[in-house]
Amino acid sequence: MTNSVVHGLPRWSLAVPPLAFVVLVLSWGRDLGAILLILVCAGLGAAVIAAVHHAEVVAHRVGEPFGTLILALAVTIIEVALIVTLMASGGDKAASLARDTVFAAVMITCNGILGLALVVGSLKHHVQEFRVHASSGALAVMTALVTLSLVLPTFTTSASGPRFSGPQLAFAGVVSLVMYGVFVFVQTVRHRDYFLPVSDNAADEEEHHADAPSGKVALVSLGLLFVCLVAVVGLAKTVSPKLESAVESAGAPLAVVGVVIALLVLLPETVAAVRAALRNRLQTSVNLALGSALASIGLTIPAIGIASIWLDGPLVLGLGGKEIVLFALTVAVSTITLATGKATLLQGAVHLMVFSAFLFLAVSP
Repeated sequence: MTNSVVHGLPRWSLAVPPLAFVVLVLSWGRDLGAILLILVCAGLGAAVIAAVHHAEVVAHRVGEPFGTLILALAVTIIEVALIVTLMASGGDKAASLARDTVFAAVMITCNGILGLALVVGSLKHHVQEFRVHASSGALAVMTALVTLSLVLPTFTTSASGPRFSGPQLAFAGVVSLVMYGVFVFVQTVRHRDYFLPVSDNAADEEEHHADAPSGKVALVSLGLLFVCLVAVVGLAKTVSPKLESAVESAGAPLAVVGVVIALLVLLPETVAAVRAALRNRLQTSVNLALGSALASIGLTIPAIGIASIWLDGPLVLGLGGKEIVLFALTVAVSTITLATGKATLLQGAVHLMVFSAFLFLAVSP
């Protein structure tokens, strides 16, 4: 035990989860005034950061690429829970919330997170390397998942509007789960070496000297991670009416709510990806970006499909023409970026410009 850590964990990481849960209890079911709203927002942000910290502790214990997988799964569980809870209380207004949030997650991960990691890493290291086999494979799975789950509903005719019929939704959910399951198997078992960072002496030495946490510390972090997830879901549901009112008052489309949710839950992934790029471990950044996109689609669509059995109102999954164009542009740019195994500042800048176009058009369609 030292002055800065307790049981191998920073004091703030031990204090934040229970404090966030207390804020949840105090605010649950109440009309949020100014002070309580500030507390809820602060608790929500702190819980997200603490969740990522504890996910990273567990990840350090199990090693790569399991580490990035755990972080992606933790963030996706938050996202799925948020979507389901908001859809349960949103009625018809929330019919497209799942589509908007998942598509926003794809654009944020494939353009925002990846672009920022490329820019930050290239500014420090000029040219960075990553493994083409892993990155191109993940991109192929992501493209298939988005097309089958979010593009096809716009063109099917069994149900009116950009929606799947019941059997079509069940098929899309099963396909999404199978493809994501195969990807995880390949990432963690069959071709695990494809997803390991390209060897770098300085980074390897730093990793070697950073001792892995004990099993007891990892279990404590796993428990606190669960508390953080519960707090994040509850606090987000508490603040969602204020968020929707703010969006409506600003005259912005309701789809902006999905973008805000995705930005919130993917903030930890962004921080982790940028830190990895600064350490010249771009493969870890790519794993985080594409892995989060895959987890978001591969787990959200089946979960929403199951939840739709008891949720009232329609479930709109089909993308509009503007979103399909942005997705096609993202796939084309990502294919070129990931084809060479080397990344430069120019590639990162292109991804960030596509991301800025997505944000601008979300607010001003």
